[in-house]
Formats: sequence, structure tokens, C-alpha cells
Amino acid sequence: MAIPRPRFDPSPCHATTDVDPLRIEDGTNVTWTPIITCPADFPPELFELAVSQLIHHPEYNSTLILRSEVIEDTVVGFPDLVPALQHLQPVRNIHRRLLPRRPTRDSGLEQHCTLYAPSHISDPEFLHPNALVLTPVLPSDGVLPYYHPTVTHLAFRFVPSTSSRPAVLRIEAVPLPGTSLDPGARLYRTCLSLLETLHRYGWGTLTQYKKRVAHDVVIPRETYQDLYLIMRERHKHIVNDWREVTDPLKHVFEDIGIATFLMLLWKDTYGPETIPSSPAGTTDTPMSPDEPPWRQWPRPPGGFADLGCGNGLLTHILTSEGYAGYGIDLRARTSWAHYPPATQSRLVVRALDPTTVVSATPAERPHHYRDGDDDDDNDDVGGGGGDARAQTTMLLPAGSFLIGNHADELTPWVPLLATRVRASGYLSIPCCAWALDARFDRARDVPLCAVDTEALNLGGGGSAGAGEGTGSSYALYRVWLASLSMHCGWAIEVEMLRIPSTRNWAIVGRNRVGSLEVASHNVEELIEGVHKRGQFKTRRPEGKAGDH
Repeated sequence: MAIPRPRFDPSPCHATTDVDPLRIEDGTNVTWTPIITCPADFPPELFELAVSQLIHHPEYNSTLILRSEVIEDTVVGFPDLVPALQHLQPVRNIHRRLLPRRPTRDSGLEQHCTLYAPSHISDPEFLHPNALVLTPVLPSDGVLPYYHPTVTHLAFRFVPSTSSRPAVLRIEAVPLPGTSLDPGARLYRTCLSLLETLHRYGWGTLTQYKKRVAHDVVIPRETYQDLYLIMRERHKHIVNDWREVTDPLKHVFEDIGIATFLMLLWKDTYGPETIPSSPAGTTDTPMSPDEPPWRQWPRPPGGFADLGCGNGLLTHILTSEGYAGYGIDLRARTSWAHYPPATQSRLVVRALDPTTVVSATPAERPHHYRDGDDDDDNDDVGGGGGDARAQTTMLLPAGSFLIGNHADELTPWVPLLATRVRASGYLSIPCCAWALDARFDRARDVPLCAVDTEALNLGGGGSAGAGEGTGSSYALYRVWLASLSMHCGWAIEVEMLRIPSTRNWAIVGRNRVGSLEVASHNVEELIEGVHKRGQFKTRRPEGKAGDH
């Protein structure tokens, strides 16, 4: 049984406390002001581990901070900015750079994070830090970014217990002139939040808390965030031009995040032979200085297919950034008519029957994928004429990358289609829980094979095999989808996407395991079972496309 975390019980520091504030050793006229304190519910030996989270992840306490980057980590030769404190000795200094989430509004800031231990202890075995001091490197104009409190030093202390009081955590500061110290002022509120975070980290360290899932396991956080900031600036204007009734702040930035992830995933997955030819017809033509670097990044050899593309925004972003592919849905949305012609030509109204889709041979692929030409004149996959099954096959050529972003009924079909059409990979972001021909039922739809949820980062803890599994229905649905993907011959990776959605689990298949022959046989058996049950019905396209 888990031990409940002690209640966080903060209180303002008072002048009558028996804990002396920090003092500078050289006698300079620097006054440390105690701000806030709370009981310490973990031993001092764990203080360094607890504050390390504050050092390396400042974004957890401020939405205005993107992340921190370590410039230098030293244990000797500390810079002059590091204060010399009475009764304490510096034992480690981490020089970091704080990166703002919005560089156009806030500037970055360098900061020294210095750990101190009691000066009377010399044995390294017992030299446990009990104080952390954050010292900003003031910009030339002397103005700190808004996300940083108006202080020259901010200290976190672990004050050991005495015969008259228990051990406490405490925050002290050296405020800049004019900084309000009232309990309702911004400095106090900031310190309250930081102290609560330290209290939580300390207890988590004591109880060996382990996060249920890991982030940034497929694409490194820094790589993703750096490109996302660029993509956000390029496409944030769509918020003001939103044509749907849904929330633009959610949908626009969510699809920008997914597009960013896909671009980096493709860059990491495919080889240089997939890079489009230059306008001159050669691959060695120098790239224009104004050309985004991703124009020369690897990409799916068969383009992408966004299944159930909805408002078409993800397709629009990828198309506008130079990636070939199609968005497919049962009906056109209001937004479609307002996208540029290049995007409109890539949005197709089509009812997919996944039980009949087969692989297109290289000769049957749309010319857009064969030669890299961006001229759409010969593409008839989006037109109303011709055989619907053949046109659907053209939309999903061999080598394509399938996207199922909250694709509802199509979600479980994504790995089957990826195997059947010989796709080069897929991304599935499940939302509503569907099995192949009915709503997902946790009692009926058990995993097709054993799934190690912890190793695959699926959340929920433990492993699940056929007939096993506890947790929420959505957690079990993820496990079932993972087993389905593995049954179809895919080695899966799972990522918690950094997007504004509670349904941000992404299942990625980009490598095959086992025999393709066996995987194809498994897919055909699943489809045969769907036919035998007779419950699956292909939905008709809506609007004028449904009349064809």
C-alpha cells in the first residue's frame, strides 16, 4: 500500500524564528530575506537529488520557460558571482541557460546554480549539500526577464532539526530594490510554488517515485522544441483565420506539434535517397539561404496519407512545408475551401474500405511520388471519376507513411493497412476506442499477444497478455492496439506527444519484425474474421462526393 504524501504546510517566515538567515562571508552589505518555510519530510541526504529536478527542469514551475541547457558543471574554480556564505562551502556549480518558451517576447537568461554543504564537514562520505543558491547573470540593461523573480540571489535551504523544532525547508532571497515582500506579492507567490515543488520532489525521492511514462523517447526534447518554436511562428497566423467552430488554440497548436514530430521522425527514419530532387533536377544544387533546411530532409518515399484528416490542417502544414501526401476524409470541411490551391488539391473526399485496399505497384503510384514533380495536373486521385477502389489504392501507395490522428473507426485499421499496402511506417494517435468492426470492449478485445507495457512506455504499469490487464479502458485500449500492431509485424515505439490534448499517446511503427509473409497472413486472417462477423460497413462519403 502506498504511503500518502504528507500535507504541504507552508507559512511565511517571521523575524522571531530561531533560524538565522544566510550571510555573506566578506561582510558586504547584502541582506538575505527569509520568505517562506515548511516542514521537511525527507532526510538531508536526499536534498541534492530533490533540488536537481529544480535545476534541470525549471519548465515544470513556469509555463514561460521552455527548458534549461547546462553550459558548465564544475566542482572547483567557482566564478566570482557565486556568493561566499558563512558556515557553508560551495561544492558544485551548474552554469545553465534558461530558454524562454516565446523568444519573441522574453529573452534568455544565464544563471548559476550553486550547491553548498556545511563548512565544518570535510569527509566526502558525509558531505551532503543542504543549500542551493540560484544567481542570475544580470543582462547589460539590468532588467531580468518576466519569468525570473526580481532577486539577485534565491536560496533553497534544508535546515536540520533541533531539540525545539523539526527539520524545515526554507526559501530566502536577496530582492532587488523596490521588490514587494508582501505575502500576496509576486515574489512570495513564486517562492510558494517553488517550495511546494521541492517538497513534492523530496517526498518522491524518499519513496523512490517513478514516473508512469517517459517523454521524448523517440525524438529528443531539445530537437523537438527548437523546431516547434520555428513551426509555431510560421503557422500561428492560422488561429486568426480559423474557419471551424472548434477551438483554434487547441487544434492549430496541436497539429503544429504533430507536424513537427513527423518531420523529425521522418528525418531520423529515411535515407538521403528520399530527399526530393532540386529544381534543376540534381541533388547537389546549393540550397537557397532562405530555404528551410527541412526541404532537404529525408521523407517517406511514397508520401504521407492522413486518414480521417478532418479540418485538413495537418495535411496543409505538411504540404506547405514541402511534403507530398494526401488528406482523406468522408466529407469536406469549411476550412478546405480556404486553404491555398496546393493544399486543396491534396484533400480528398473518400470513404476508405480497409478490407479491400491493396498495395499499388511502383508503376501505379501517382506521378507525384515517382519523380518528385509538384505539378498536380496529372493527379486524378481526388476526382470523382474512375474506379473508387483503384483511386483509394493510388492514395496509399507502397512506401507511403500512414497517419491516424484521432481517426476513430479507422484507428485499429492503421497497422493492418500499413502492412497490406507495404507502407514504410505509420503514426497512430488513438482517441475514441474502436475495435475492427465495433466499439472496443475490454472484456472481448483482449491483447493478441503478450505486451510489456513498461518496456513499451504504454503506461498503466505491468504487462498484459491475452485475457489479462487492469486499468482504465483507454489504457487497455492502448495495450490492445500495441498487440494488434505487433501481430501485423510492426516493432512499435510509443511517445507521449507534447501537444495540447489529453489524448496525446502516439504509437509509431517504422520497423518490421519477423516475416512479412507471416504478418500478411495475420492481417488476412483478421480481415477474414471481419467479413465472417458481417458487422463492418463502409461509411458513404458525405455531400456531393457521396453521389458518385
